[in-house]
Amino acid sequence: MDRRRPSDMDEFLQIVAEPRPLRRMTRSPRIPLAPAQERMWHAAALGNSADWNVARAFRIRGAAVNISALSTAIEDVVRRHAPLRTCYPATANGPIQVVFDADVARVEVHVVDSFAGELEDRIAEFSADAFDLATDLPIRARVYRLGARDVVLALVVHHISLDGQSIGPLMRDLVTAYLARAARQAPVWTPLAVDYIDYTLWKHEYLGAYDDPGSRANAQLRYWANNLVGRPTPMELPYDHRAESSCGTKSSGPTPDAAGDLIQVHLDPALHRALHQRARKAGASMFMLLQTAFAIGVAAFASSPDVTVATAVSGRDDPLLADLVGNLADDVLMRIRLDRATDMTDLIDQVRRVALAAFANPDTSNPRLQRSLPQDPSHPLFQATLILQRADAAPPGAEPGGLSIAEIPTGVVRAKHDLEFGLTENYDHTGEPAGITGPFLYPMARFDRDTAVRFVEKFTATVELIASGYDGPIAPLISHTPRRRPRRTPRYRTTSH
Repeated sequence: MDRRRPSDMDEFLQIVAEPRPLRRMTRSPRIPLAPAQERMWHAAALGNSADWNVARAFRIRGAAVNISALSTAIEDVVRRHAPLRTCYPATANGPIQVVFDADVARVEVHVVDSFAGELEDRIAEFSADAFDLATDLPIRARVYRLGARDVVLALVVHHISLDGQSIGPLMRDLVTAYLARAARQAPVWTPLAVDYIDYTLWKHEYLGAYDDPGSRANAQLRYWANNLVGRPTPMELPYDHRAESSCGTKSSGPTPDAAGDLIQVHLDPALHRALHQRARKAGASMFMLLQTAFAIGVAAFASSPDVTVATAVSGRDDPLLADLVGNLADDVLMRIRLDRATDMTDLIDQVRRVALAAFANPDTSNPRLQRSLPQDPSHPLFQATLILQRADAAPPGAEPGGLSIAEIPTGVVRAKHDLEFGLTENYDHTGEPAGITGPFLYPMARFDRDTAVRFVEKFTATVELIASGYDGPIAPLISHTPRRRPRRTPRYRTTSH
C-alpha cells in the first residue's frame, strides 16, 4: 500500500480537478468586486454610470394599495438582499464592495399623483439620474398613484447590483413582504443558503490569481488572448452618423450618447418549430442557430468574414444562486470565421464549438481582457450582442392578496452596443414552441431607423433560410446586403417602441 504523503503538486492537481463547492465564506476586511461587476464599475468611473441603470415598472391593481406597507416591503427586500445596500468605492488596491448595515439602509419612496398617458416620460426621467457608486445605495423607488386601487411602482437599480434573472426573486420577495406588511406582520422567507458576498469570495477562490500561471483565472485569460488576437477591431458597420472624438475627428469607438430606439421582433410558432427541427438535425441549440444568423448579418453589414459578437452567461449554474438578487451575469465573446465555413452546416458546427468554448471560459472581465489585447483601448471589445432566454407558460393562478401585478414599459431605451438583440423563446403550457419575441436595440446617435430595420430584415431572412434547411455556401449571404427584401407575407413583424 502506497503511504507516501501527497506532494504540493498532488494537492494542486486535486484543487484544480475538484473545486470546493459554493458555501458560506469567512468574511475578510476587503471584499473585491465579483468579475461580473467590473465592467459596470469601470464604465461608471468613466462617467457612464446612468447607462447601466436598470428600470422596471409594475402596475398594481385590484385592491386598495397600502403605500406604507409597500414602502416597508421595499426596505424588507433591501434588508434581505445585500447587493441592494452595497456601495462600491475605489481604494488604492482597486474597487471594493461595502455593504451598508440593514438598519441604516433606507430607501425613500416618494408617492406622485399621475395618469397613464404620462407614465413613460415620468419613469424615464426618474431613471435617468446616475448613481454615485462610491456612496449611494444602488436602488431607487417611486410610486405613481393613478387611483386608490391603481398604482405603478417604478424601481431603478444599478446593473452592478442586479441582473435580468434577479427580477424574479426580487418581485417574489417584494410581494411576500407587501402582503405580510399589509397584514401588520413581518415577512417570513426561507433563509438564503448563501449571499452575494459568499458568491464573490467563492468565485475569487475558485479562479485564483491572474499572476498564478496554474490558476483558472490565468488559463481563461490566456484562452481569450489567444482566441481574439488579430481580429478586426473595430468592425466597420454602415453608420449613418459617426461620433465626434475629443480631437474633433470622426470616431467609430464607443457611442457617447446611449439613447436608443427599438424594433420589436416576432418569429412565429411555425418558424420556431422549424428551427427546432434544424437544431435537432445539426446537434445544436436554438441559441446556436440564432447566433449563426446573427453572425451572418453582422458580417454582411461589416463587409467582413471575421466577426466578434457577444452574448451573456447567467452565472447561476449552482442551485444555491437561484434566489439571489445580484449581478452574476457577464458577457462572453464569440469570434466567428465565416470564411472558414464551406456551407451552412459547417458554419453552425463552428458556432457550436465556439459557443461551448466561450461558455467554458466565462469569468474574464471585459476591462481585464481589454487591457490584455493588442488593440486601441478606445475601441470596444464588441459592438454586437445577441441574448436568448426562455419563458415557459405558467398555469393561471390566484392573484396574490387580490392584487393584479403586471410589468409595464418604462420608456427607457439605452443602447450600449451598436447592434443588440434581446430575444425570448416562448412555449405554451404543453411545452410546444409559441414563437420567439424580443427587441432589437440600436443607438440613434449611430443609425437611422431605416438602417436598423434593414439589419433586422437581414437577420430574420437568414433565420428563415436556416429553418428551411438551407445548406449552401456562406459567401453569397455576406457578399452584399440588399436594401429591401422581396415582397411576400412576412413571418415576423417589427413595431416601433
